[in-house]
Amino acid sequence: MLVKTIIQGLWLISAVGLTALVLLHSPKGDGLGGLGGQAQLFTSTKSAETTLNRVTWALTVIFMGLTVVLSAGWIEAPSAAL
Repeated sequence: MLVKTIIQGLWLISAVGLTALVLLHSPKGDGLGGLGGQAQLFTSTKSAETTLNRVTWALTVIFMGLTVVLSAGWIEAPSAAL
């Protein structure tokens, strides 16, 4: 039960993080550069966009993997002994 709860928590965190990162992407290719001072954390706007893309893809893989694990029912609570 504890393992399933932890995986559900990670799934929720990855979903929220993925949503936030997708919203940070700019349709014009500005990405984090459009937010003003946020892009100064990186050496260039291209570096910021590359980092944003990599983190977005990583969270996508984590989210989709956990979705498959949770929906397939591979992790179940142990049945109570009678």
